[in-house]
Amino acid sequence: SSTRHSLKHALIPFLIVHLIALAPAAEPATDPTRLTLARIFTDNEFKEEKLEAIRWSKMGPYYFALEAPAEGKAGKDLVRHDAEAGTKSIVASAQSLTPKGDKKPLSVDSFEFSPDETQVLLFANTRKVWRRNTRGDYWVMDLAQRSLRKLGGDAATSTLMFAKFSPDGARVAYVRKNNLYQQSLGDLKITALTRDGSETLINGTSDWVNEEELGLRDGFRWSPDGSRIVFWQFDTKDVKRFWLVNQTEGNSQRFTTFPYPKAGEKNSAV
Repeated sequence: SSTRHSLKHALIPFLIVHLIALAPAAEPATDPTRLTLARIFTDNEFKEEKLEAIRWSKMGPYYFALEAPAEGKAGKDLVRHDAEAGTKSIVASAQSLTPKGDKKPLSVDSFEFSPDETQVLLFANTRKVWRRNTRGDYWVMDLAQRSLRKLGGDAATSTLMFAKFSPDGARVAYVRKNNLYQQSLGDLKITALTRDGSETLINGTSDWVNEEELGLRDGFRWSPDGSRIVFWQFDTKDVKRFWLVNQTEGNSQRFTTFPYPKAGEKNSAV
């Protein structure tokens, strides 16, 4: 017993020394010669430059684009380019695209003009539905008055989809939680155009398989006179559901399920 006790105490320093020797040396805080997961995926170091949203004018040889402000300021300016003269001017600065009470400008993904180009519809704070960011917040700016108003009333953040001006520019229609709505730009009154939208009945946009395989996302259009709206409706109640385990968001796994017809099985009623 005495021999074992002595041997145990003799080995402890030996083990400590070797455990320390096996511990990896600390890496330099920044080493430009080494690739790390952070550099590749989260630091945007290798993010490529891309062309922002561009819209041609219907009033003349102009196009509009989102561009970074001068001096590295936050947000994006909405800029009008004269294609003939080669000149440009700021239609709405990033500062003017800052909601009242906020410190930062809107993070605008895309924009659309009213038919007379006196108003611009801004799609911001976007989130994914399936593969693409097709839901978010919509704001309308009156370019003459520089007034900025959010659409959707008390709708939850990032829940509006595919908003469009009516042909007369007086209303905007959009999808929210599988129902269609129109909103007056005069008094911001919201009118529900459908009320039967649910987890299985989808108005104005599409189910998973039709988006994935046929590219159907934006599922409604105004009539030319603005008196009607035509829209797709998908009924998925008889479609078998598919389950996935999500291990990538948060510390605990989550289950995701959605209607997903396999080959030969029943698809949505459309």
